[in-house]
Amino acid sequence: MSPRRLFLFLLLSVGCERSSGSPVAPAAAAVPAEPTVEVVPVVAARLATTVRLPGELQPYEMVALYARVTGFVEEVLVDRGARVQRGQLLARLAAPELAAQRAEAEAKLAAVRSTLERQRAAAATPGAIAQHDLELDEAAVHAEEARVQSLKALEGYLLVRAPFDGVVTERNVHPGALAGAPGGPGATPLLRIETLTRLRLTVAVPEADAGAIVPKARVEFTVRAWPAKTFHGTLARIAHTVEPRTRTMPVELDIDNRDEKLAPGMFADVAWPIARDAPALFVPPSAIVQTTEKTYVDRVKDGVIEQVPVTRGTVLKDRIEVFAALAPGDLVMKRGSEELKPGARVVGHVADGGHPASH
Repeated sequence: MSPRRLFLFLLLSVGCERSSGSPVAPAAAAVPAEPTVEVVPVVAARLATTVRLPGELQPYEMVALYARVTGFVEEVLVDRGARVQRGQLLARLAAPELAAQRAEAEAKLAAVRSTLERQRAAAATPGAIAQHDLELDEAAVHAEEARVQSLKALEGYLLVRAPFDGVVTERNVHPGALAGAPGGPGATPLLRIETLTRLRLTVAVPEADAGAIVPKARVEFTVRAWPAKTFHGTLARIAHTVEPRTRTMPVELDIDNRDEKLAPGMFADVAWPIARDAPALFVPPSAIVQTTEKTYVDRVKDGVIEQVPVTRGTVLKDRIEVFAALAPGDLVMKRGSEELKPGARVVGHVADGGHPASH
């Protein structure tokens, strides 16, 4: 067959196929491949570690001494830095009006006592004095005795004494100053006394770690003033309440400071021990996804993504404790992603080279 005739034959064949209405087979639809993700198992282990928490040293006992009655400072017998013992006289005040009131009360007491004695002598004669009058005189004597004792007690407050052994850390008055009770005129603390040989170390434990507090634990800490030295204290008091503003629970340690190397007000870097009774669950920090709405991990189950809400716990070097509806061995994405939505299908490969997690 000549080339011309072959061309005409092919042209007619194509025309016949088009006129017959036979459909042209469409190209096969492209099926998107399931993404491959790296997964790791949720690990269960007992938590026994230490975390670094800030703390503040405070005196075991501390008091600001005020005058209990208003008066002028006559004498201050101690100054800042002085060591004092319980009951030691620290300052003396003067209140002339108290002395006048006491003298007046004593004179009145002497008068009512004299009246009572005369009434009792007269009562020896039957019918001379009514029993009721005698009882009123006796009551007047008791009232004046009580008033005299009260004024003497107030005068005793003019002598300011140390309530416990300690060190004077603050002095605010000098002779001639007007001093008074808190809330009254001249209500300035005369002195401040603190115990330095025994201190309290207050540590704010995060709410997530409050359940792992170890009673009577021996805790180590350091301070900037002695960077090369490690101190220790014993956990003595737990607040048992979480402060709403900071979401922390205050605890106190007792510190033996007889060498007085530590001082109240110092900040401490505390190696806080954490131990839980039951095994805890751990995942890599990168597995946790945090958005403005929630915090979660992507669990891969039967090749499908599930977003499981979690709460962070203790952070370790390469893992973090989580509280969630997870079980040991569950597979979660090593690197959580906001792009993969719940229900998305994936192929998971265990991070250490294990078998795929999807089926």
